[in-house]
Amino acid sequence: MNKSTDFVGQPIFSQLLSLIGKPIIKETIVEHKANRCYKKLFLWDHLVSMLYGVYTHCTSLRELQHGLEICQGKLNHLHLDRVPPRSTLSDGNMKRPSKVFETIYQKIYGAYKNTISDSRMKNDAIKGLYILDSSTVSLFKAILKPAGRKRKDGKSKGGMKVHTLLNADTNMPSFIKYTAAALHDQQFYAYIKELPDHSIIAFDKAYINYKQFDAFTARGIYYVTRQKENADYVSVEEFTLPNDAQHILKDERIKISYTENNQIVEQQMRRVAVYSAKYNRAFVYITNNFDLTAIEIAAIYANRWQIETFFKKLKQNFPLTYFFGDNSNAIEIQVWCALIALLLLDVTHKDHNSTMPFSILATIIRLHIMNYVALSVIIQTYKQKRKRLKKVDNPKPPPKKIIPPALQLKMKM
Repeated sequence: MNKSTDFVGQPIFSQLLSLIGKPIIKETIVEHKANRCYKKLFLWDHLVSMLYGVYTHCTSLRELQHGLEICQGKLNHLHLDRVPPRSTLSDGNMKRPSKVFETIYQKIYGAYKNTISDSRMKNDAIKGLYILDSSTVSLFKAILKPAGRKRKDGKSKGGMKVHTLLNADTNMPSFIKYTAAALHDQQFYAYIKELPDHSIIAFDKAYINYKQFDAFTARGIYYVTRQKENADYVSVEEFTLPNDAQHILKDERIKISYTENNQIVEQQMRRVAVYSAKYNRAFVYITNNFDLTAIEIAAIYANRWQIETFFKKLKQNFPLTYFFGDNSNAIEIQVWCALIALLLLDVTHKDHNSTMPFSILATIIRLHIMNYVALSVIIQTYKQKRKRLKKVDNPKPPPKKIIPPALQLKMKM
């Protein structure tokens, strides 16, 4: 009897969890003493339960608990002795520091950084690019102060900002910091300490801070951002524009000044104006890099859109709408688990050279998370199906009939 190779001895969820090496969990436990004073909820049980809730889009701890209880016969594959009660999970989300889950994410990211790197980014200048931005997560309870003006009726949801430093090469965050939504974006600069020297950082106008620009220049870090419309500056020198780039309107050295400790500080930077035919408007960029071409400066900022795609990818596939706790620590744990789930899925997607849309793979995993189907088979089946569809859509033309010369003469007669 032929045996099918489509099914394996591990559920899909267990295959994903196998990407988290045991040394990662052991090192995290030792580093943070993560299992100390937690006799009923060890770190692994906590992590697995939260990842199950994230992958299956559970809306409460009750759903999470009942969902795992139905899988009692498969818990040994997940290395779980029992399903943690929802009260135990709730206490764990409140008391176990979210820093523990951040460490797990960083260790997994470090282990698979080369796997998920984008080989299409061949430009050396863009390879060292980091993108900075934030995304606001709305909360039903006012756990954290909301952003923006107060509503006239006095009602407003709480909000949390997820400040993200995205590595453009891997399209995954290398550093994340949570703050209240009302806190200004520039406050995030105080937490950026591990940015490699001689790298490039791109961000929007909300992060413009001339004092911080001086700090970047002193460390040999290049920045690229858009200039504010009301910026006050003095043109010092204009550079020659390339003949093959008609859309470059201006490339110049400018001088700006700002006040620090009641003293005026002057700073020089580069200003590049580029016309976009797509949007029928001009974009003006400022940078401290005078070595790259104006075209490369514009290309670097164009890559800033990657972080918007990342936020969309996270929120569409792992909606941060329902939270398992009403305290800031529990919310941060859930966001870190969503990032870990996204990272494991991205590693699977890249490691198998999948052509399947990421959202489809995420949906299949959500619907069949405890089924014994190999992930490689799911991805390979999709590839074969697409090949068959292409053949049907583009059928080969029928071969031309070859008429013998003698028959051609008879046809002419």
